[in-house]
Amino acid sequence: MAEGARIPLPFPEVAVVERDTLDEQNDAVAAALSARPIALGGCCCTHVGAARGLARRVDRLAVVWIDAHGDLNTPETSPSGNLWGMPFRMLLDGGVVAPEDAALVGARNLDPPESEFIAEIGIDDSLDRALAGVDAAYVALDLDVLDPSEVDALIPEPGGPSPGEIEELVRDIAGRTPIAGMGVTGFLATDRNAALAARMLTAAGF
Repeated sequence: MAEGARIPLPFPEVAVVERDTLDEQNDAVAAALSARPIALGGCCCTHVGAARGLARRVDRLAVVWIDAHGDLNTPETSPSGNLWGMPFRMLLDGGVVAPEDAALVGARNLDPPESEFIAEIGIDDSLDRALAGVDAAYVALDLDVLDPSEVDALIPEPGGPSPGEIEELVRDIAGRTPIAGMGVTGFLATDRNAALAARMLTAAGF
């Protein structure tokens, strides 16, 4: 999984974060953010520090979570106990983003507690709702949202969209509100994935 954060991309490198705990990683990522950061990681927990740091810069940050999975578990609800199934929930429970300013796009494999949480707080895939009135957005893109035929994903899920569809989605977000930062995660370190990540970041205006 860690190797996924080491693929070469045609964007300048500001910092490499390697810490022993997730809290230390989040603090280091938040402190290292450039003016308009790109966060690259194998695990979706990479998004937590990036979103936390960006939320300090604007009054109202939206988070658009593009992922085949919800990442909305807690230690109490997670079937596996893996932290990479919890980062979106960390941002919501931590007050980094309000539910009304959050969208979950492309999810097709949810645990029952995640589905219950989504229904409870009213999150869906509506950009109209999530981006209304915000100052900027953070885009959390897990490449496993793509169909497995298109990507070398850590946790592939069948039935996903094409790269072109996600590229258009990212352009749509950028046309509605400034993208303050973007993270790309959930992939293996392959040349195909490097090209996909660069393509999506370019669609966001990086």
